Amino acid sequence: MTVAGVADTHTALWYLFGDARLSAVARSFIFEAAKARHSIAISSISLAELVYLVEKGRLPVVAYEEIARAIADPDHVFIEAVFTAAVVESMRQVSRTEVPDMPDRMIAATAVYFDVSVISCDRRILASGVKTLW
Repeated sequence: MTVAGVADTHTALWYLFGDARLSAVARSFIFEAAKARHSIAISSISLAELVYLVEKGRLPVVAYEEIARAIADPDHVFIEAVFTAAVVESMRQVSRTEVPDMPDRMIAATAVYFDVSVISCDRRILASGVKTLW
């Protein structure tokens, strides 16, 4: 299975729910990856972040449920990228100064590990040395 990119939490949600905030470039990239039978990885930390945001009342429960359903479906473009020791090692290539938020840094490190772009509109990730797409 080829990983074409790593979606941050907002990107994954915006794609699943057809949100207009998702850039045309990001939407097209994910669509083309699915068409080519490639995957877009979602870091385990994004799942944890969704649980946290649902518990805080900032997102509806369906947000977590839809992401979980997507990654459980073997035919869906989204797959889970488990946060492993190898991804932790890749964090050393993501500057804490440039990407100070721990979940964002974990997502960026996942992209570094797979040597693909992070699909994100996060200004700190976009400004970092990590490959990005938006």
